[in-house]
Amino acid sequence: MSQAETPPPAGKAPQAGKAPQAGTAPQGDPGPRDAGPRDAGPRDAGPRDPAGPRDPLRSRDPVRPRNPLWTLGLLRSEIATLLRRHRTFALLGVLAAVPLLIGIAVRIETGGGGGGAGGPDGAAGPAFLAQVTNNGLFLVFAALAATLPVFLPMAVGVVAGDAIAGEASSGTLRYLLVAPAGRTRLLLVKYASVLTFCLIATLVVAASALAVGALLFPVGEVTTISGTRIGFGEGLVRAALTALVVAVSLTGFAALGLFVSTLTGSGIGAMAATVGLLITVQILDSIPQLSGVHPYLFAHYWMSFADVLREPVHWDDLIKNFQLQGLYVAVFGSAAWARLTAKDITA
Repeated sequence: MSQAETPPPAGKAPQAGKAPQAGTAPQGDPGPRDAGPRDAGPRDAGPRDPAGPRDPLRSRDPVRPRNPLWTLGLLRSEIATLLRRHRTFALLGVLAAVPLLIGIAVRIETGGGGGGAGGPDGAAGPAFLAQVTNNGLFLVFAALAATLPVFLPMAVGVVAGDAIAGEASSGTLRYLLVAPAGRTRLLLVKYASVLTFCLIATLVVAASALAVGALLFPVGEVTTISGTRIGFGEGLVRAALTALVVAVSLTGFAALGLFVSTLTGSGIGAMAATVGLLITVQILDSIPQLSGVHPYLFAHYWMSFADVLREPVHWDDLIKNFQLQGLYVAVFGSAAWARLTAKDITA
C-alpha cells in the first residue's frame, strides 16, 4: 500500500469527506435555534379579528348601553342645552312680543271700544283681529295666524338647521358619537329636541296672546266661525287644541331642516338654507298658476288650524295637513338618517 493510501490512525477524524461527529455543527451553520421562550411580537399578541380593526365612528352599530334611561338622559341634556342658549331666548322673546304688538295696535285703533265682528266665513287673521275687541281670547288665534307663515317656521328653521351642522362646526359632533350615542340615536334625539322647541314656541305665542288679550280686552263666551256660541272654558280648550295643531304643522318643516343640517358642516349655512327653502315654498304657494303643486307643499295646509274654531270642527283639511306633515317627516327623516350614517365625521 502506498503512502498516500495509508489509513488514518485510530481515533482521528478524517480530514475531508467525513460526516461531522454527533453533537457538533458543521462550519458556518449557526446551529439549532434556542428552544426557550421566544419574544411574543405583534403576531403573537392574541387572536386577531378577521374583519380587521373597527373604527367606532364608522361603525353603524356601535356598542350602546342597554339601559333605555340613558336615551332619556341624552334627550334631557339636549333639551336643557337648547333652552340655555341665548339664541333660543332671543327667538322666544321675539315670538312673545308679536301678540303684545298686535294687542296694543288693536287697542289703539279701536280706542278700547267693541269693534265690529268679522264675518263667520273669515278664517284668516283679519277676521280674528276684528273679534279681538269683543273677546280677548281671539287674540290667541290672531297671533297664531300672524306668526305661523313666517315667524314660527323661521325660528324652527334656525334650530333645526343648527342641530347637526352646529355640532360639526363647533367640533363636538365627533365626541358625541364616541360617547357612544350612535348616529341613529343622536339623530332621533336631535329631532325630538327640535319638536320640543316647536311645541314650546307655539305655547309661548299662545300664552302671551292669552295674557295680553285678558289684560286689554274683555273675555267671555266665544263666537265660533260658524256663528254659534261656546263657553269660555270650551274656548280655552279650542285655543289649546289650535296651538297643538300649529305645532304639529311644523313637524314636516323641522324634518326638512334636519336633513339640510346633515348636508353641511356650517351651522350658519344650514340655517340660511332652511330659511331660504321656507321663503321659496311660501312664494310658490302664493302663485295661482302653480295650484297643481300646492297640495304637496308643506305650508299649504298650515292655516287649516282655523277649522278648530268651527262648530262642529271640520277635520278634512286638518287630516290632509297631518298626512302631508307625516309624509315630509318620513321622506326627509329617512334622507337625514341615510346621510348621517354614511357621512365621514372628521370634526
